[in-house]
Amino acid sequence: MRSPESDASAGPAASLPAMAPQLRALRRRASLTLEAAARAAGLSPAHLSRLETGQRQPSLPMLLALARIYGTTVSELLGETSPDRDAVVRAADMEATRAGGWTYWQAGSPGRGMQALRVHVPHGSQGDIVRVHPGEEWLYVLRGRLRLRLGDTAHLLVPGDSAHFDSLTPHRIAAEDPDGLELLFVHTLLQSPTATLCLGPHTGDMP
Repeated sequence: MRSPESDASAGPAASLPAMAPQLRALRRRASLTLEAAARAAGLSPAHLSRLETGQRQPSLPMLLALARIYGTTVSELLGETSPDRDAVVRAADMEATRAGGWTYWQAGSPGRGMQALRVHVPHGSQGDIVRVHPGEEWLYVLRGRLRLRLGDTAHLLVPGDSAHFDSLTPHRIAAEDPDGLELLFVHTLLQSPTATLCLGPHTGDMP
C-alpha cells in the first residue's frame, strides 16, 4: 500500500495560500510538537514541515486527519472564517476545494462538534488508504457506486445507501465506477487535540 505522503501533490500549495501558516498555528494551539502531530497523522515530521511551509499540498484525507488531531475543522485549516454560524448553508455559497484528487464542498457550519462535506471521489483515488481514528462517520451515496471496506468486510453501496460506523474500525473508501462517485460525508471532531489517529498503513518510509 502507498503511504499517505505519496498521494499529495509535490508542488507548492499556491491554491491554498492561507493554509500553510494556519497549519502551524493550529498545531501550536493544540500544544503538539511537529513530531507528535506528524506521528498521529501517519506522516513524517519532514513531510508535515513541508505542509506547514507551503512546499507540499495535502490531500483531503490529510486535511481530515489534521483537523481531527487539532480539534478543529477543515475550514479553519484552510483559513476560512465565518462571522457567524448560520444554520442554513446555501448551495450558491459552497465553494469547491480540491485536494489529492478529491473535490469537496463544506455542507455545514464551522465551529461545530461534527463536520459535514459533500465529496466527489474520482475512480482510483486513494482507494488503498486504510483509516483508523476515534469518532464516528456517516456516509450517504448521492451518485455512483461506493466500495466500502469495514474491517475484513467489503460492501458495495449504490445511490441512496448509507453507512454509519465507528471510525476505530479500519475503513477504506473507493469509487467503483470510472466516473467516480459523489457522497455526503459527516464525521465527528475529536474533543481532545492530543488524541491519536492513524491515517494509512505504517510503511517503511514512516518514522
